[in-house]
Amino acid sequence: MTFSILAHDRKSGAFGVATATGGPAVGSLVPHARAGMGALATQGYTNPLYAFDGLAALEAGQGAEAIVYALTTADPDRERRQFIVLDRTGHAAGWCGSGLTDAVGMHLETDLAVAGNLLANGDVVPAMVEAFERASGPLESRLLAALTAGDVAGGDARGIQSAAIKIYVDQPYPAIDVRVDYARNPLDDLSTLIEKVRSGEYAEFYAGLPRR
Repeated sequence: MTFSILAHDRKSGAFGVATATGGPAVGSLVPHARAGMGALATQGYTNPLYAFDGLAALEAGQGAEAIVYALTTADPDRERRQFIVLDRTGHAAGWCGSGLTDAVGMHLETDLAVAGNLLANGDVVPAMVEAFERASGPLESRLLAALTAGDVAGGDARGIQSAAIKIYVDQPYPAIDVRVDYARNPLDDLSTLIEKVRSGEYAEFYAGLPRR
């Protein structure tokens, strides 16, 4: 149904999350992050409450493994969920329920978590990891490279219709928050959006926002 990537950039301190799916509006429920706290993605048969409870737990200083354990243990439909978390230390943890639709994949390492379900094949997650690690530039560019590689490798078995990227650095509001809710080529449109917010009048506007 969805493939997602979480990443922590040690140099800037940024946490990012990117996701794509075969349905509309993936950015509304799946990707979440907080500056200095971490990031998560709740997918499969999505439980949006994982986001609210997971972010609260991250802000309280809980670790990724404890968060995944607590939320999935309390969820009677956990076997239908897929859930990945990066905590403030960059530690990654995840859950893949047995009721997810094949193909299912997950990769967890320090500062990086990738997961997908209802994938076209088992190559999608490894392709995303490789593309992210080989890409250069700002975090949003590396996340977009991972989504693109996942899509090229097969992506969602239904194709993709929506995609989103969120980046939090050092403010309570996001540095990047772009989403395409329904399109024939959402990753192309997402790339255009990223360029629009990184340059020109919007970049000047963003640079002038109040900061804490």
